[in-house]
Amino acid sequence: MRAVPGIGYVQARPPASAGYSGASLTIGYDGMRRARVTLRTTATWIAYPVVLASALLIYAGLLHTGLACGIAGYIAVLIGAVAPIFLLERVLPYRDSWSPTVVEAKTDLTFLAIVNSALPLGLSILTATVALHFSRSWDGYWQHWWPRGLACWQQVAIVLLVADLPRYWLHRVFHERAALWPFHAVHHSVRKLNWLNVGRFHPVDTSLQFMCDSLPFIVLGVPDEVITTYFVLHATKAFLQHSNVDVKLGWLNYIISGPELHRWHHSVVIRESNTNYGNKLSIWDLLFGTFFYPAKSAVVTLGLADQQYPMTFGAQMKVPFAAHTGDLTASD
Repeated sequence: MRAVPGIGYVQARPPASAGYSGASLTIGYDGMRRARVTLRTTATWIAYPVVLASALLIYAGLLHTGLACGIAGYIAVLIGAVAPIFLLERVLPYRDSWSPTVVEAKTDLTFLAIVNSALPLGLSILTATVALHFSRSWDGYWQHWWPRGLACWQQVAIVLLVADLPRYWLHRVFHERAALWPFHAVHHSVRKLNWLNVGRFHPVDTSLQFMCDSLPFIVLGVPDEVITTYFVLHATKAFLQHSNVDVKLGWLNYIISGPELHRWHHSVVIRESNTNYGNKLSIWDLLFGTFFYPAKSAVVTLGLADQQYPMTFGAQMKVPFAAHTGDLTASD
């Protein structure tokens, strides 16, 4: 009670601890929890396009400064793709158990540096040198075949479509031909997916990929800016596709080969892993009957059926050539 002049005594408002503080706190907690759920849900839907757009925008900005397109491309991928994906794997992971150990990270970085960076760069320089030699000898007649008059984005779209179809079939042949599977098994040896192990490929695998999606365009003399823009798209897509980030693409899964589809491709179960071969586009899987997307299910186990498969860099370089490689196929 408290005294009010001219009125007398009136009931004072009870303190917060007197009656409804618990309900208020519960309502506040529920509101915060719903807000976090809403924020996470929103992030799962926007993460993929935001990362892709950031890499391309950074690349365009660096080009505007006059920086060489090759250097601009590498910087754009590192800052616009790798850095945000690294952070997203920590704040928006698909599975906490898929984070790499220190040993796995060292091995994956070795693959990235040697097989996925140095080897393609060396092959590109070699191809460009040979192509330039023959271009001078034969007056470069084949280089007139490329439509240089089109806008850069139109040329990039052509490269994407022309490269992705043979990449689909190369990937499928690696799975379906016993002579090639041991080389591709290196990539499927990982038991968790994250951005680091996107580059775990055998050099034979990487070299054949190069022949599909880089060699023809270098020989044709496709402008550097077009090839580098395609590289930024390709690299960003690859890091996202392999990332341990909880992203959702919805109906775009029927066009883009993203992480939701690629997780099934790494399943230990062969009827699940022998699907979703598309590198950037899933339309080829839809067209040729290898599309697999059980939207309401989740992949259980990744990797190879052979639990004794070696996991070190040196061993994985040698195992495809071994006379006896063990069970390198997935289970039935």
